[in-house]
Amino acid sequence: MKKTMSFILLALCLVVLMAPVVFAEEVATALGIDEVRAELLPQDKVAEFENFKKRSLKERIELIQTAGKEVIVDLLEVLDDCERAEKQMSSVDEQSKEGVILVFNKLKRLLTAKGLKPMETINKEFNPDIHEAITEIPAPIGEQKGKVIDEIQKGYYLNDKIIRYAKVVVGK
Repeated sequence: MKKTMSFILLALCLVVLMAPVVFAEEVATALGIDEVRAELLPQDKVAEFENFKKRSLKERIELIQTAGKEVIVDLLEVLDDCERAEKQMSSVDEQSKEGVILVFNKLKRLLTAKGLKPMETINKEFNPDIHEAITEIPAPIGEQKGKVIDEIQKGYYLNDKIIRYAKVVVGK
């Protein structure tokens, strides 16, 4: 009788201990949790999330690179004035001219370090994607037809993105 009682007690303990597991499995099956879990984490959702992470990282890097864009665009006018002044400095004494050119070069180096790059336009094929044609003039020589003859205003890239289109004169 003691053996039977021990066996019944052991069986009762097992039922009590295993009941939550069995019950949980029955509830999960009844509620369709396995299907819900499979629906919540399918492979295409995981791939979509990975693409979202990559896209947001790329956008964040791009934002950091172009954070000072507005300031640099405003400084382009100052840079243009510096270049015009440099061309007109023939009447100034050499010492003053050297000091002013030193300041201009420092400004150019600073902007270049921030990712600013001038467009090369003279004698290049006219490209409406990067050039803004101000006027067309007859080409002095035949090989300049369709090419940029003169540059009215320099165009610039900031980290390989156009921030100002070059204003040019095109030969026809």
